[in-house]
Amino acid sequence: MSEKKILLIEDDKDIAELVALHLSNLGYTVEHVNNFTEGMQQALNNQYSLILLDLMLPDGDGLDICHKLRREKVQTPIVMLTAKTEEIDKVLGLESGADDYISKPFSIREFIARVKAIIRRSSISIIEDEKDIFQFDGLTINIFKRKVTYGEEIIELTKKEFELLYFLAKNKGVTYSREKLLNIIWGYEYTGYDHTVNSHINRLRAKIEKTPNKPKYIMTSWGVGYKFNDEL
Repeated sequence: MSEKKILLIEDDKDIAELVALHLSNLGYTVEHVNNFTEGMQQALNNQYSLILLDLMLPDGDGLDICHKLRREKVQTPIVMLTAKTEEIDKVLGLESGADDYISKPFSIREFIARVKAIIRRSSISIIEDEKDIFQFDGLTINIFKRKVTYGEEIIELTKKEFELLYFLAKNKGVTYSREKLLNIIWGYEYTGYDHTVNSHINRLRAKIEKTPNKPKYIMTSWGVGYKFNDEL
């Protein structure tokens, strides 16, 4: 992957030129497209260190791009740029697989700092373990292949779902609050997006638990948070 190449999907010409100018000054090559169709094509067929994605495009929704890229196993960090500032919009962005969400208008200093942080963080995986495979009563987590199976069935997980499952399994028996998990998995150091963690836990349970409403693997510590069952 080219560590100096960024894809910018933005239909506002002035914002695109401003962003490209400042990123170029940092040594990044910025490839700019201004619509949904070209953005999807570029993101699927090329490798980037970061994708900057406008939420509202003339021919489609940035959330749809994010969803589709994550379904296609594109692991590139995605930062959403949008004029929408409601909390629900930010939650939807994070739940679609975005790594960060920057509201317009934004200060260039803050923008650059957050872009640097995302790129730096993406180069340091939370997947750091000497053990290749975790096995828990029918559930197998292959760390380096990023593969999860239940019996013989392959379980398809998104990047964040896998990281969340891995982190809890690695630290089985330890209860983590929603705020702590949000900070560790998404990199956020503030509260207010607990629903994102809850949604990912619910989707994980739907995929790996035989009876999601009576989970065997991911347990709820009522009033505190979640943990991986240490009795397996």
